[in-house]
Amino acid sequence: MLVHPVIAGSCATAWVGPAAAVPPDTALSLSALRDADLLQRFVGVSDGRTDQGRDHPVAVVLVWCAAAVLGGMGSFTAIAGWVADVPVALLDMLYRRGTGDRHGGRQIASFPSKTTVWPVLTGADPGAVNAAIGAWLVAHPAQSTAERAAERTDEGGVERLGEPGTAPGVEGSSLVGVGVDGKAVRGAVGADGEQTHLLAAATHGEQLVIGQVQVGVKSNEIPQFAPLIAGLAAAGVDLSTVVITADALHCQRGHATYLHEIGAQFCFPVKHNQPGVDTALDALPWAQTPIGHRSVEHGHRRTLTRTNQVLPTPADLPFPHINQVWLIERYTHNTTGALTGAVAQLGLTSLTPTQADPTQTAELVQHHGGIESLHRLRDTVYRDDHSHARTGNRPHIMAALRNLAIGAIHLIGRRDITETTRWATRHIHRAFDLLHLNHT
Repeated sequence: MLVHPVIAGSCATAWVGPAAAVPPDTALSLSALRDADLLQRFVGVSDGRTDQGRDHPVAVVLVWCAAAVLGGMGSFTAIAGWVADVPVALLDMLYRRGTGDRHGGRQIASFPSKTTVWPVLTGADPGAVNAAIGAWLVAHPAQSTAERAAERTDEGGVERLGEPGTAPGVEGSSLVGVGVDGKAVRGAVGADGEQTHLLAAATHGEQLVIGQVQVGVKSNEIPQFAPLIAGLAAAGVDLSTVVITADALHCQRGHATYLHEIGAQFCFPVKHNQPGVDTALDALPWAQTPIGHRSVEHGHRRTLTRTNQVLPTPADLPFPHINQVWLIERYTHNTTGALTGAVAQLGLTSLTPTQADPTQTAELVQHHGGIESLHRLRDTVYRDDHSHARTGNRPHIMAALRNLAIGAIHLIGRRDITETTRWATRHIHRAFDLLHLNHT
């Protein structure tokens, strides 16, 4: 018979024996699990331990942690306690798949406890974890409107899917916008007093984090730009269809040359870190240039007007591989019509006028802000900045699992991350549903 685990402190009660019948709502489909590939992608991750005597493969532990984070668990103790409530049939099936059934049909003798989760998240290779997550997100396109309508509720009658998400690409184009931005994990302060700093790449629209690298303590984001983009190719992204957006820090000649060589496009704002370029763009005849795009938004007791003007690249611009330059202006008016704010931003792009008109260029710049909203989600929903995981690779791995949780929710068209996390918390199988690891 199966003995349900009870975790007391860091010890897990062992369980052995053949699989028993489970209620219909927790019954599993082996074929469905074979179709899911997250576990298979995690199989290639190492945590530095040898295989000898290992009861808990890294891939299986990472799957549990991913599902637990999706279910709202934020600490190692909470993750271990959450695993104690996972249906035993699912435990058995994933352990068999995670070990290649190398135990000769025997079930694993114990459940992963806090003392198991701790070393795996400390020693796991963050590059391999991010590559596996990025590849999984790339391989799972967002559900269509029809699919969302067909799956509006689950078997309990609970609202399951929200409104359709926006497309990740540039509207009216086959190009895909990918934003690059950095974030410090403020609570992860090492013995040297330095915070963990991560540089991530996320698609526009669906906001899927498909790549992430760690920035060195005595370095900055710039040297990690090329390794981050190279990781996207390893995750299965066709870089010839990608437009990279970033903040002005990454408006670098070396970045532009690298992206040109690998066939990717870019759209960067320009500030004073490129004084020659900034001065050259500011001197262009913008006052005589017609507005190519205008948008007006009403809300939050204000009216926001955006305009975009685009010009061909000046012949003497000291920056490589540029086809267009732009000036975007934002004006904010209050409910009385009084002007309360005005911001102007200069920028450049490798996109030709046939690849991106003024409207599409403006959308690229506007949608880049989506990656900053992901940072806020990690802070507000998953309390990323309050996490004190600071040893080894744990800050990086936990951030990657939070990115996976947000991405899995976005893939079903939901944007209310807090409510969807509560929904996943109320029934333990739902986290596995979102990760395509369960069938009910």
